Amino acid sequence: MTRNYGWVVVAAGAIITCVAMGAMFALPIYKPEIAAEMGWSDAGISMAMSVGFIVMGVAGFFWGTLSDRIGARPVLLVATALLGGGLLLASQARELIVFQFAYGGLVGASGGAFFAPIIATTLGWFDKNRSLAVSLVSVGGGIAPLTMSPLAAYLIGEIGWRGAMFWIALGALLIVAPACLLVRRAPTVAEPAPAPAAVAAQPASQRASGFAVLRTPQFIVLAATFFLCCAAHSGPIFHTVSYAMICGAPLAVATGIYAVEGVAGLFGRIFFGVLADRVGVRRIIVAGLALQAIGIYLYIYVSQVPHFYMLAVVLGLVYGGVMPLYSVLAREYFNQKVMGTVLGAATMTSSIGMAFGPVIGGWLYDTYGTYHWLYIASAAVGLAAAAMALAFPPAARQDDAPPAAQPA
Repeated sequence: MTRNYGWVVVAAGAIITCVAMGAMFALPIYKPEIAAEMGWSDAGISMAMSVGFIVMGVAGFFWGTLSDRIGARPVLLVATALLGGGLLLASQARELIVFQFAYGGLVGASGGAFFAPIIATTLGWFDKNRSLAVSLVSVGGGIAPLTMSPLAAYLIGEIGWRGAMFWIALGALLIVAPACLLVRRAPTVAEPAPAPAAVAAQPASQRASGFAVLRTPQFIVLAATFFLCCAAHSGPIFHTVSYAMICGAPLAVATGIYAVEGVAGLFGRIFFGVLADRVGVRRIIVAGLALQAIGIYLYIYVSQVPHFYMLAVVLGLVYGGVMPLYSVLAREYFNQKVMGTVLGAATMTSSIGMAFGPVIGGWLYDTYGTYHWLYIASAAVGLAAAAMALAFPPAARQDDAPPAAQPA
């Protein structure tokens, strides 16, 4: 096995995230049809996504810690079964609580395994081009709306939302399971034990192990920024289709806007990943978060389809480009042996942040009859994320430590 196999892991990770996360995040496409057929409220259906984010976060912490012990492959295979089972059950649900359990509980639990274990494994394969490799893995999530959402929209038109969700569940199982088998642990490289003086000079985040890393200032700032970032953009993303349809766009066009955000995120991931390798991860994160807040606020001035597409490109580029960089920054702070735990805990906090957007956006619309208050509140949270990112401490590296004293 050579280090070049890391690019196979990158490709497999991109396929897994594309299909699995695409299947999960297609709920906005189903939502109008589910509401029309079942008579469930906007907030009630959106709650399934919010529950999914919370469960995804808690499960992600568990999956990430478990992958540190047994590797990513068995974790991914179990999660694939949960994904397929949850979608199949949701497609047959007749009660809102059953739908929320299936889509939010089971599908959400699976979603937690498609970030931390894959990204932690990818980080272990690369010393150079780390930002690019992680960004390429996350490209799968970027193109997911371009693939799964239009597919869901087409199937809904042909066989209804239940049939569409049923066949997407089966397709996801057939594609994701074989890809999971390609994900392997990076080979461990024996390193000489560092001198005591060098160990003492390392930052606490590098020396900490297990759950101790979660108490370091580096992790606290990382998790808080990740939380605020996701809390800012989850509502606007989730309600894009509904808002566009309110403004007069048909379902196919609204789905296209949603897909354009994902395509723009694809290019954003690559561009921001290359730029972060050159300029620095922290600078790109701060700039990206500020631009994200501005883009979210601009939604209150959008009502025409061309303007929706233009803003989807801008916002997709920014939030899609920033999201993978948190894991790269985490690797600068923490040892590879605890990356599953670190990324799992970071995913948990970010998923809790993601949970606020859909349900609060649905509640605001049900209460005030407009999504404008959602965009105003989300933009404010986005600015708070950018401000928090300014608190990132410098990432001291092991090779920055002073050399051990030489004998006289």
